[in-house]
Amino acid sequence: MKFYTQSFIYDDPWSIVSLAYFLRYPNPYASHIISCDVISRTQTPSGTLLTTRLILKRGALPRWAPKGIISRSESWVVEESEVDPMGKTVRCTTKNLEFTKVMQVEESVLLSQNDEGKTMQTSEARIRSRFGWGLTKRIETFGMNRFKNHSRDGISLILGMLRQSRLQTLGGPAPYSPMYFAREEPHEPAPAHQERGPSGVGHQNTGPWRRVMGWLSKD
Repeated sequence: MKFYTQSFIYDDPWSIVSLAYFLRYPNPYASHIISCDVISRTQTPSGTLLTTRLILKRGALPRWAPKGIISRSESWVVEESEVDPMGKTVRCTTKNLEFTKVMQVEESVLLSQNDEGKTMQTSEARIRSRFGWGLTKRIETFGMNRFKNHSRDGISLILGMLRQSRLQTLGGPAPYSPMYFAREEPHEPAPAHQERGPSGVGHQNTGPWRRVMGWLSKD
């Protein structure tokens, strides 16, 4: 198993950094992200906001990887977050749901405001492979290097856009307010295609969606 941690301080306030974090997809540094959908969102009695998002991404294997190591290039990732507007913290964890024997990636992120009004981001990642065949360490190193190279690129880009457009001065709900995040209604990901039944009426191919919900129900 490979373990990596890093911390970084943004000069921007917590509300702006948190907004940039949840708006980080899509961005040019994450062209492998195909879709990002909210599948559940609830507000706790203490006022925190719990959100689960389902992310579909496309990955490319290194040249040295054996052919057929995975069945397809697309895979699902689940992201679970908790926003505490009073304590000014965001806690978020992500993990892949497929091809976990080849490589399991679990990432946790904490965004918190310090006494100077700046925002601290602490990220941790655990990469583990159970593939064997003498490739375990090589696969884990490959995953670790990809995480190191692009762990903050997306959020930094969105932060720059927010600064330029001065979104923090608009008269709408504050970015740190639960009402801001609640404006996006949960919905199921759109099906990749529709199949035709014997009657000719289209129906959704719900196989992948049922499989994903099965994974989530195990936790």
